Amino acid sequence: MPRYVYQNLETGEQYEFEQSFHDPAYTHHPETGAPIKRLIFAPAVVFKGTGWYVKDSKASSTASSPAKETSSCATGTCSAAAD
Repeated sequence: MPRYVYQNLETGEQYEFEQSFHDPAYTHHPETGAPIKRLIFAPAVVFKGTGWYVKDSKASSTASSPAKETSSCATGTCSAAAD
């Protein structure tokens, strides 16, 4: 069950509640009745490495050749090869 963070509008205190996806957001604290609002946070996703698409989704060596040209362009040698 997902956990949501709420903030008390009067005191600024933060609470964490487990709720179903289908439950509406709380507007008041379930125990004290104080007005609260749900806080939104960025998801904790981290992408590391050169990328999954380079290693996992391309099977043939001809499909990976444009990626090699792009990396050689970064060194400045592709401008002469492209002419």
